[in-house]
Amino acid sequence: MTGEQTTGPGPATDRRRIGVWENEGGHLALGVLAATEAPAPTDATARWMRAVPLSDLPEEEAIHLELSGVPICLARSDGVVHALLDECSHGQVALSDGEVTGGVVECWLHGSCFDLVTGVPTGPPAMVPVPVYPIRVVADIVEVAI
Repeated sequence: MTGEQTTGPGPATDRRRIGVWENEGGHLALGVLAATEAPAPTDATARWMRAVPLSDLPEEEAIHLELSGVPICLARSDGVVHALLDECSHGQVALSDGEVTGGVVECWLHGSCFDLVTGVPTGPPAMVPVPVYPIRVVADIVEVAI
């Protein structure tokens, strides 16, 4: 579709190795995990939900949305919009209350940072990635696939 921007997971066969923090004998070490992302919705299976006008999402900020009962952190960083589960995998608080800078969102409670593209923590204390959701922008409206 012309004028449409999308981000998010690739096909179900998209496997990549991601870094995760692991506890090894009381010390945190960066380990590697092979992860399969959730399949990107197709035209037949997509549940694209209208979120907000793009102009309502300031650069380097995040907002909280509830779409189909799913808490979503919608963030804009470096001109790109991202959607991820709005719950820190370490502290179980809203990531949308944290700060967004340089492609990461920082949890306000303990300082865990998550990559906005992959949902992978960039360092401790969080060790588990948060789910990310595909987005698209159609006619200045941000839509999220749930």
